[in-house]
Amino acid sequence: MESGAQPPVSSPWAPLKSSLRPLFDSIYPHQRRPTGLLTPTPMPLQQKTQQAVYPGLAKADSPMAQVNAQKAPQASQASESTQAAFGDDMQLGNGWTWTAQKEKIILSPYDYIASEPGKEFRTLLLNAFNAWLEVPAENLAIITKVVRMLHTSSLLIDDIQDNSMLRRGRPVAHNIFGVAQTINAGNYVYFLALKELQKLSNPAKAMDIYTTEMLYLHRGQGMDLYWRDTLTCPTEDDYLEMVSNKTGGLFRLAVKLMQSQSPTSFDCLPLAELLGQAFQIADDYKNLANLDYTQKKGLCEDLTEGKFSFPVIHSIRSNPENQELLHILAQRPTDVDTKKYAVKYIESTGSLEYTKQLVEILLAKAKEEADAIAPGSDKSKGILMLLSKLDLK
Repeated sequence: MESGAQPPVSSPWAPLKSSLRPLFDSIYPHQRRPTGLLTPTPMPLQQKTQQAVYPGLAKADSPMAQVNAQKAPQASQASESTQAAFGDDMQLGNGWTWTAQKEKIILSPYDYIASEPGKEFRTLLLNAFNAWLEVPAENLAIITKVVRMLHTSSLLIDDIQDNSMLRRGRPVAHNIFGVAQTINAGNYVYFLALKELQKLSNPAKAMDIYTTEMLYLHRGQGMDLYWRDTLTCPTEDDYLEMVSNKTGGLFRLAVKLMQSQSPTSFDCLPLAELLGQAFQIADDYKNLANLDYTQKKGLCEDLTEGKFSFPVIHSIRSNPENQELLHILAQRPTDVDTKKYAVKYIESTGSLEYTKQLVEILLAKAKEEADAIAPGSDKSKGILMLLSKLDLK
């Protein structure tokens, strides 16, 4: 032992193999020794010191915890109601309780963006698909909640990865709560959504669907980021594959979950694939050509992000010798004049019109697919109404 070092504190709770421990050993219940053969001993000095410095870490049944509860009765009541809502995981194995107040703190970035609702396109989409699938109301509510949670939390991560400034007309969450807290909130909600799936019948199947499609979603996002960060212009086929993984992944996840809970045998996955592609490419078009979109996210935000969207890919590949647009993407422009110049160039190569025509083709195929699922019925009415909202005419 080095000169001046403090001798180790003798404690029956000492971990089997201890390293640095900023808090006392009972924080780590999975590393405790078996307690059945131990007799009660005085509280270790280290634990006494920690509770003096961090009184909020007192155990739920200790005098300090009772004093804290008396000081803040409202927080205690909130904790009880939240514990009932979230289940056994609110009561930790070492005696502390995860409270509603703490839950609110770590969910603040998520709640911020969720408080400004979007177009709710995905919710309307699930209701439209349910004309065929007839999922019981309780299960449909769970699936709708999960899809909304995944979509909203993915926006938190996307905005960080894209260095966005606006989301739904407001400052992005990470510019208010910070990058680290926003990432944590987004990832946390992914697991809350997974926990929700346990409420469905055949939860093992539901969780397999969830895992499969979340992997596809991250593969698509990874390729999108790779192209942007390496200034690699993909082919149109590569881009459509990425869209199928990234945007189509959430559409497929929703429909697969619904089909797993459906008493019918309709296969709606091909339609979901077409919808995912049409939705993303229409979004690419609007980002460069739609004024309302500009007011929500900023002028031509895809250019500022350096994103290889569908019209940008077509424009670059239509004249490989002219690399002006490629250089503009590399600069991640924020000034209006440069972005307007880029859009003018994209228009000159016919790329916006080409993108518009592709969306029309995808929508026409989607309409055919919808009518073919249950011929002679009016079950496709809801989907057809949503398809009309994606029409760029």
